[in-house]
Amino acid sequence: MTEPESFVIRTAVPGDAEPLGLLDRATWSTLHAVAPAPAEPYPPFFDERHAPEDYLVAECDGALLGYVRVGRPTPLASNAHVRQIQGLAVADEARGRGVGRALLRAALAKAAADGATRITLRVLGHNGPARALYAAEGFTVEGVLPGEFVLDGEPADDVQMGRSLP
Repeated sequence: MTEPESFVIRTAVPGDAEPLGLLDRATWSTLHAVAPAPAEPYPPFFDERHAPEDYLVAECDGALLGYVRVGRPTPLASNAHVRQIQGLAVADEARGRGVGRALLRAALAKAAADGATRITLRVLGHNGPARALYAAEGFTVEGVLPGEFVLDGEPADDVQMGRSLP
């Protein structure tokens, strides 16, 4: 693994909406996305369900390199102790620089600081690089929904992963 280059992780702000939307569209792929490819007119990146404070961004010299979204899986009080990774994207030109790992670690720290004791995520079965990263950071497979999605005419498993937080 290479050492991460100099970048900062911070909470997103409203002014990040346009560059995050561009990044999101540039990184769209059936490797990780189950929704159709983005098409104009593009919806706003931030909305009532996706607030800036739900996102951590990696930034270097004013350019956004990636983001992670951390939210609650449900509004129920009975699982208020759980947070969920609900999106992680890294710009193609920033891959291999430790950005994804740094974002994931920042998300774990944010969730723990918010009082969470558990964190979960969902990842497509064929997304080997993401699954390897998550496993290296302590996530284990907790369930698989075989063929849950059909992408490009092929079935894709929905893999559910989770881990405890300190």
